[in-house]
Amino acid sequence: MFADVSFPISSFQVFSYKIPDQLVNSIFVGSTVNAPLGKRIVSGIIVNCYTKKKFNGKIKEIKSLVDGKPVLDDNLWKLISWLSAYYNTPIGLAAKAVIPSQLSTNYEPKKQSFAKVTAFKNETIIKGEIQLKIFNFLKSQDSLVPISELKTFSANPSAVCKSLQSKGLIKIIEKPVIPNIYNMSLESLPKKISLTSEQQKSISKVCSSLDKNSFDPFLLHGVTGSGKTEVFIEAAKHAIKQGKSVVVLLPEISTTPQIAGRFRSVFGDSVAVWHSKLSNSSRAWIWKKICEGEFKIIVGARSAIFTPLKNLGLIIVDEEQENAYKQTSSSPKYHAKEVSLMRGKINDATVILSSATPSIESYYNYKSKKFKYLELPKRYGEAKLPHVHLVDMIAENKETDNYNTIFSKIMLEKISDRIQKNEQVILMHNRRGFAPILRCDDCGEISKCPHCLLSLTFHKTNNVLKCHFCNYAKPPANKCSHCSSFNARLSGTGTQKIEDELSKIFPDVKIDRLDLDAAPTANKIFSTLNKFSKNEINILVGTQMIAKGLDFANATLVGIINADTGLFLPDFRSGEKVFQLIYQAAGRAGRGTIPGEVIVQTYNSENEIIKDAVNFDLVGYYEKCLKERSDLNYPPYSWLVRLEIRGTNKNDVIRAIDDLNKKIPSLPNGIEKLGPSPCYREKLKDHYRMQIVLKSNKKYDTTGSIVHNLYKKAINNIHFRKSNARSKLIIDVNPISLL
Repeated sequence: MFADVSFPISSFQVFSYKIPDQLVNSIFVGSTVNAPLGKRIVSGIIVNCYTKKKFNGKIKEIKSLVDGKPVLDDNLWKLISWLSAYYNTPIGLAAKAVIPSQLSTNYEPKKQSFAKVTAFKNETIIKGEIQLKIFNFLKSQDSLVPISELKTFSANPSAVCKSLQSKGLIKIIEKPVIPNIYNMSLESLPKKISLTSEQQKSISKVCSSLDKNSFDPFLLHGVTGSGKTEVFIEAAKHAIKQGKSVVVLLPEISTTPQIAGRFRSVFGDSVAVWHSKLSNSSRAWIWKKICEGEFKIIVGARSAIFTPLKNLGLIIVDEEQENAYKQTSSSPKYHAKEVSLMRGKINDATVILSSATPSIESYYNYKSKKFKYLELPKRYGEAKLPHVHLVDMIAENKETDNYNTIFSKIMLEKISDRIQKNEQVILMHNRRGFAPILRCDDCGEISKCPHCLLSLTFHKTNNVLKCHFCNYAKPPANKCSHCSSFNARLSGTGTQKIEDELSKIFPDVKIDRLDLDAAPTANKIFSTLNKFSKNEINILVGTQMIAKGLDFANATLVGIINADTGLFLPDFRSGEKVFQLIYQAAGRAGRGTIPGEVIVQTYNSENEIIKDAVNFDLVGYYEKCLKERSDLNYPPYSWLVRLEIRGTNKNDVIRAIDDLNKKIPSLPNGIEKLGPSPCYREKLKDHYRMQIVLKSNKKYDTTGSIVHNLYKKAINNIHFRKSNARSKLIIDVNPISLL
């Protein structure tokens, strides 16, 4: 028997191996094996098995089977095959996304040694003061004592305990150390919920879908605070009763603790959390238990969609509009929402896409009757949508003759009022650091990253200028590198500056910050959110991490420092993203019984996007946006494929993009080509970037197959690949941004 093996490398080539006799009955398509690749032994996946040797000559042999228990079922293998084909990724890399190489069902947790006294006689045989102290201490304990805790008596307590065990006085017991996989979920007590009629209608429709055992996509559109989580929980209850399992996807790790806590309060230890910030031991333990069928519900970030749950029946994608669901750093460049819909289709499962501000594509699919529509138009219980104040900062600056202020008068008045009432405040500004620009007043030179040619952000906490793309950092120079002037000035505002200014204005108030600098780990994110939930923080400052998915009843004021951030980026989604961020951030206010208020500061108060957002006019804005997208032939009216060339030599990149452009044949009706042109961020991490964007109108290309065949024909030209080895081609199917 022989097999073709694909490895997690950037090659579409498969390699043939002989299957050892002892593994013939254990290896199937989809099995993970160890096999020699060059001088290394590498884990790969079986993509084909056959009886007759394909070619003459020596053929290497598979060394071992990675997992004795099958992890992949037919449905997951179909998903891997689809990932590979749709996102144009070698099947080995697609399989690696689904089955991470470091995880195995054979994982065994580390063991810890404990000691316990078994005999109280013959204590006279104890020799030495240290043995006697340890024995007497163990004798005074009612339970097992970790040997590591006995280091107060001896530098080597293990040797002492072994000696006492050999004398029959104590017993050493080894126990596996089970990781605490629930240490990052906020505690939530079971709630008695009186469902609204809208919630009941939505739950009824989802449960009917689950009863049919067929693929059903829903868009659950509910205003912020309308009780979408209760719909999730009731739907999950129905799925569990049917013996099905559930995946709940969340876009940000910051939103995981609250949702995980709610699900645990209802479903107990059948819930597991899955995201990239878990410790290696926790990931390995959870993976093994998922494979063994012990967990029925997985709550996690985008990669949770690949977990090998048994009998998957319900997939929930919360805040489905978020860019974080798109994998951008490595292949396959999948979108978890697209994968969820495909996995639901393969598994005959129900899929719920949920948001207060759905993506334009999902809204269009509901209007086109491709998705079934569920609506929660009102906030749950007594809570009302907050009152929004739109502040024109240009008029404010003229009135006060202060052009450097961060906070408007009404913002400071409202913050002070909430502090006096012992209520909480959330301030959102989607820009990290202290100041985003350091500029010379004499020549106008801006301090830039040498690797990315983008402005460096000043971070006051450690006094460095830092690039937020490659993490390059340097201390701020004393003089301008261009003209040697000493007149350098910081411009703009980041979350550090906001926190710093607030601490001066409100010195006795507890202020904390939640962004990637202040909370780089999941534990720190959890700790900050836990403190805020317990009223230990009065004002929470943060980036978009705090703008969605969080529910704090005592947070009655939300301030958006600058609603214009990102508004004028040259990207077709920029307006949509600004609208959604303002709408979502405003929705954090007044979710309990106390009415909420929102202060939105802007330098573009007449901008229609901002006006629609502060008026919560989603339908009005989305209809305008759809017309604009239709006129310009952008999604949801077209398919996009972005072909990017990047390399360290600019001339090589230009030659490579020109070669690629020549390989693209004459365009059929309905397909448009943008470029070749430099990317908006032309240089990142020492790599120059150029791109070609293909737009295919869905009127002519209903499934996207025409544009997919066109670009694959172009990139599969072997001469292009060989002649431009110093440049790299990156393919992004359905990109979330053209920047």
